[in-house]
Amino acid sequence: MKRAPALLCLAMLAACGDGGGDASGEGTESGKPQEKAETAAAAAGTDGKAASENAQAAVGAKVTPNKDRIATLGLLNKRNNLTQDLVMKTGETRRVGNVMVKLASCERTPPWEQPEEEGAFVQVFVNERPAPKKDVVWRKVFSGWLFRNAPALNVLEHPIYDVWVKKCAMNFPGEEARPATAASSRSAAKPSGSESAATSAE
Repeated sequence: MKRAPALLCLAMLAACGDGGGDASGEGTESGKPQEKAETAAAAAGTDGKAASENAQAAVGAKVTPNKDRIATLGLLNKRNNLTQDLVMKTGETRRVGNVMVKLASCERTPPWEQPEEEGAFVQVFVNERPAPKKDVVWRKVFSGWLFRNAPALNVLEHPIYDVWVKKCAMNFPGEEARPATAASSRSAAKPSGSESAATSAE
């Protein structure tokens, strides 16, 4: 008879022990998803930062540096109505007769920006007399940006020579090379009214 209370106490202790083990197990299991979530969040943050840094590095690596950009400029001699294309790298100076053109820089809008625009910073020097009875000297007649689609924003005012922008060759990240035919059609603009109108109609 004395064993019954003892067995009852042992049974109650065992039951309490099992319940505590289950509670502990549930606490452990409930803690694992939280730890996994925190680990995943930290990993995602690290990966996102790395991806952002890689993207920025790619942008800096693939945009054509200014020194490697090539501009195509149109040059008109109003005396004989002759035009010619000057294909120049930035920093290059080209002399044609009594006119000298220097390309300092060129730029165009990224393909995802509208409207499209191309421009070049140009300096023009002419070998002429600044005034009657003066010696012939090289005189700067223009220094500034010229824009292909908005030529009226900045104009070279000279009685003999005219210069305009036809193209700025440079690349942006993820941009495929533009077809040569499209580039040639874009650079077909001339200062004369009829040819400009034909280009606009295309």
